[in-house]
Amino acid sequence: MALEGVALMAPASGPAPTKVVAVHINYRSRAAQRGRLPSEPSYFLKPPSSVSSGGKVVRPRGTELLGFEGEIAVIIGRRARGVAPDQARAHIGWLAPANDFGVHDFRWADRGSNVLAKGQDGFTPLGPVIAAGDLDTRALHLTTTVNGAVRQDATTAELIFPFEQLIADLSRFMTLEPGDVLLTGTPAGVGVAVPGDVVEVTLEGVGTVRSEIVESDTPLAPYGAMPKVTDEARAVAGAADPPRAAGLGDDAMRMLHRVSTATLTVQLNRRGIQTTFLAGLRPTRPDLRMVGVARTLRYVAVRADVRESLRGSPDAQKRAVESVGPGEVLVIEARGEERAGTIGDILAARLEARGAAGIVTDGGVRDTPGVTELDLPTYYRCANASSLWNEHIPLELDVPITCAGVLVMPGDVVVGDAEGVVILPAGLAEEIARDAHEVEQREQFALEQVRAGEPVAGLYPLSPEREPEYERWLAGRLEEERR
Repeated sequence: MALEGVALMAPASGPAPTKVVAVHINYRSRAAQRGRLPSEPSYFLKPPSSVSSGGKVVRPRGTELLGFEGEIAVIIGRRARGVAPDQARAHIGWLAPANDFGVHDFRWADRGSNVLAKGQDGFTPLGPVIAAGDLDTRALHLTTTVNGAVRQDATTAELIFPFEQLIADLSRFMTLEPGDVLLTGTPAGVGVAVPGDVVEVTLEGVGTVRSEIVESDTPLAPYGAMPKVTDEARAVAGAADPPRAAGLGDDAMRMLHRVSTATLTVQLNRRGIQTTFLAGLRPTRPDLRMVGVARTLRYVAVRADVRESLRGSPDAQKRAVESVGPGEVLVIEARGEERAGTIGDILAARLEARGAAGIVTDGGVRDTPGVTELDLPTYYRCANASSLWNEHIPLELDVPITCAGVLVMPGDVVVGDAEGVVILPAGLAEEIARDAHEVEQREQFALEQVRAGEPVAGLYPLSPEREPEYERWLAGRLEEERR
């Protein structure tokens, strides 16, 4: 974004807003995450007292779902009433990074208004502003970080409704005054911040608004609605953070990409852990290896009344697909049901685009020719073109599941090869990777000697007398790898 000759100013130097208008859904990635693409924009209001220039954001005591939503704020420069989209650009005065904070524990009481959830003082921090001038509003780059880790990263090319359409739409019904703030929507990647977190929203080339989350010093007075966590609130807030395998370093990852699932099951058995191999599943691509962290998704049997009650809401499958990240494997419990698919080529392609490490399901897969074309390891029980909704309801994400008879915990390490899939407890994965790699090196040494005509005795298992020979062989192999 070219900034030469463009004026930057602090939010306080402009006119004060008479209102803050926020758009519900306006980024395609967020719409996909919520399971619907709106045909027209919809809005809610935030009071001007919610606006700040950053700093401390107070989470009320007794709440847990303080959601962050990085956005681009459009600040009105000229009064707008009854303007057309092709006239609306002239009414944009400034742009700024912003954060649409909300305590989703109060969604149940707001009934759609967002007054309690998002109208609290300081819940709309705005960063440095830039005069709109001739900037290309469809080429702006927005990022949100929490404690330095990127959580949202998008450009306005992903917008469903451009800024000009929003201004024209709103000006049909209300007068937009100079200084009024229009929050233009948030991309995928929203989540929950806790006291001690630092959330920063950056508009590339303009600047950053920084917010430090703190806990309220006083209890919430019981004069009205009190906080309550619901499943809907959790889903909207993006409360479920992707699980990570603790302590699994790069060396362990490389080892797990080399060792066989057969060797890994032996190592697990030696530690008293049985039933870790997912029997009966086949790979779409036996040539690909899979190593990743488990994100779990539970399907339950279909029941018409429950299915109808979920119609129109973002189901767990769609939420899973839009939350699985790089290095993660989507593992689906489908009860071994073969009479329907559980995922197809479009959603599998979306997972591949998001950097997922693979898919594992103990049910059917639809569009198997298309899924097989992807460079995404996928393990499944059978091919079935029938819709999942004929047999399944995607119900829960990131909960313990049973897939192909094996307990899978969120955050477990999932390893797949041409033979199948094995589950490693996260806390043991590093140790198992190291020991399995050592075993396979010894087996490779033995195999080379047997192929050269030697008997198995003393080689498998390796006798103390042959240890020096093995060490020389290993040193030579490591030297070759370094070259």
